[in-house]
Amino acid sequence: MASDAPDPTIPIDAEAARAVAEGRHPDPFSILGPHLTGRGRVLCVFDPGAEEMSARMTSGEVVPLAPVPDARGVFAGAIPDGGYRLKARGYGQDWEVDDPYRFGPVLGEMDEYLLGEGTHARLWTALGAHVMTHEGVDGTHFAVWAPNASRVSVVGDFNGWNGRRHILRRRGASGIWEIFMPGLGEGTVYKYEILDADGRLLPLKADPVGFGAQHAPETASVVRDIRGYGWRDAPWIEARAERQTIHAPISIYEVHLGSWRRLAAEGDRPLSYRELAKELVDYVVDLGFTHIELMPVSEHPFDGSWGYQPVGLFAPTVRFGPPHEFRDLIDAAHQRGLGVLMDWVPGHFPSDAHGLGRFDGTALYEHADPREGFHQDWNTLIYNFGRTEVANFLISNALYWLEEYHIDGLRVDAVASMLYRDYSRKDGEWVPNRHGGRENLEAIALFQRMNAQVYGEVDGILTAAEESTAFPAVSRPVDMGGLGFGFKWNMGWMNDTLGYIQKDPIHRRHHHNQMTFGIHYAWSENFILPISHDEVVHGKGSMLGKMPGSDWEKFANLRAYYGFMWGHPGKKLLFMGQEFAQGREWRHNTQLDWHLLDQPLHKGMQALVRDLNRVYVDTPALHARDCEPEGFQWIEANASDISVFAWLRKGGHDSAPCAVICNFTPVERTAWVCGLPLPGHWEEVLNTDAGLYGGGNRGNMGGVAADGPPAHGQPHSAKVTLPPLSTIILRHSGH
Repeated sequence: MASDAPDPTIPIDAEAARAVAEGRHPDPFSILGPHLTGRGRVLCVFDPGAEEMSARMTSGEVVPLAPVPDARGVFAGAIPDGGYRLKARGYGQDWEVDDPYRFGPVLGEMDEYLLGEGTHARLWTALGAHVMTHEGVDGTHFAVWAPNASRVSVVGDFNGWNGRRHILRRRGASGIWEIFMPGLGEGTVYKYEILDADGRLLPLKADPVGFGAQHAPETASVVRDIRGYGWRDAPWIEARAERQTIHAPISIYEVHLGSWRRLAAEGDRPLSYRELAKELVDYVVDLGFTHIELMPVSEHPFDGSWGYQPVGLFAPTVRFGPPHEFRDLIDAAHQRGLGVLMDWVPGHFPSDAHGLGRFDGTALYEHADPREGFHQDWNTLIYNFGRTEVANFLISNALYWLEEYHIDGLRVDAVASMLYRDYSRKDGEWVPNRHGGRENLEAIALFQRMNAQVYGEVDGILTAAEESTAFPAVSRPVDMGGLGFGFKWNMGWMNDTLGYIQKDPIHRRHHHNQMTFGIHYAWSENFILPISHDEVVHGKGSMLGKMPGSDWEKFANLRAYYGFMWGHPGKKLLFMGQEFAQGREWRHNTQLDWHLLDQPLHKGMQALVRDLNRVYVDTPALHARDCEPEGFQWIEANASDISVFAWLRKGGHDSAPCAVICNFTPVERTAWVCGLPLPGHWEEVLNTDAGLYGGGNRGNMGGVAADGPPAHGQPHSAKVTLPPLSTIILRHSGH
């Protein structure tokens, strides 16, 4: 009959040894590694692949360890003082390793306190997998938040994916688990094996704060050493504050990296970050955009989500290269004077088994109640914004991209879905807030805290909200009751104006207000005018495809519309491919139709966008007061019968005003009287009907003279030729 009485020859409790071998000991660090006992210094080791085990001391002495009966793979014995490595033999193989259980904790008491409190501003410096030297040994420190787990192990090829091997140390009540793994470094593939509070095994989990991941469809995390990048963008960083204010020209080129350009000769692969650092940056600089906006680069399991269902919020997707190469792209853009914005998705996450869902066996990151925690539109899970640790996770992630990758700004996706508890839900499918209302007070607080923190911590950055409702003060400061965003996408302007321009010109007179209505609220927020990827997917066709009429009329309509957009108050955003009027709807799995640039009309559209950007950047009247009513004045807002719009843009006392005039009929209007505020010559700085752009070359021979009588409430006037389906921009150039 077996006895649990202590074996005097084995300096370890037999039951504790069996618990270690079976992976059910609540605190392996109390057993494994070296410990001072009444019998001296005792070493206990667990390696289920070993048949023999000894400790090689730094003195050179080799001390055999005895196997513990009924606890396969557990060895114990007395060892002298000093450092040691483990020397093992099993199944004809020999190996020697450092013992992870001989190392003390890496996280300090302050880390533990802040993580437990949910106020660790730079959470990624504590959690995740960090390559480091600890107690004189190179390795990787793993730390993860799983407060309701009964056991957390790190697993990978290094331990045969055996969760009994390397169980992490629980850090008190903080819910943090950690271990330093000697010998592991860059490129190590790993996951966490977690037992829930009842000891049930969960699906293997990727690291929520992992800095790298495997290529999909593989789902493990990958250790990435993100230290020590040699940034060369100091001049940009020092100057960017002036280039990202409401007074600066901001013209954004939105890009999906996987489908911008591909290499057919190499299996139709997308360009790498380093290739994009040359080709994309050169292209965007040539077209005169001031910023690149990247659709989400956070790691995501499914290409078809375009990045909007991320699993690895702290990992730049490996699809285009490792983290340092992502930095190469950003650094290259900065050296050429381009800002880089990134789409950020704090609203929801996919329910993939390796992700955040029920991470420790409980609804840890998400709400338990599906009325709050499940997004019906996207079949995703919704973060519990009111949980302090979750809010800290998200806010810290925003700061992470701005600090570690020098991202210049975050465009926050799907803000409306976060602000309202009843978003896309029927009665009975949502839970009111504590006041009985529909506003998500926790999400509001999250945005306010996030914006206050990132603007307070990082100089010169911007944030922008994709928000499609009339929620007030989105881009107003937090201390004034706003959400604190720098800018808001003007979805109303986009919907109204696209609705107008898609109509046949003969019907436009009945919808004239769709083009003028945006001015009524143009200064309620700091607006960006977006023609984004959302307008060219899901059966909506391309921008060119939306236009009515013959081929020539389609191009003329689109040129006139872009002229209207660039002349309208608000910063600009255009999705890739629309700058050369791609004919088909965007597809994420193939490159843009670059061959169209061999055709004059498409080449002309690209030339127009280049010149629109040039004129916009070079003309303060077109950007300096984008967000102020003093920068705009109607000349003619009511000419619905002829579908003509005309307005003034003003940049201040020391800059020349501009007049923007749009003719949205296919009829040329000669000698149209346009009221103007100043006499003298007004240069025609842009005409969308120019032959260079594919137009008919009708216009004003370079300018007009404002020598006529008062008109449109202005003291002077000029007779202006308005080509069919065109926008012209006039700039006062003196007497």
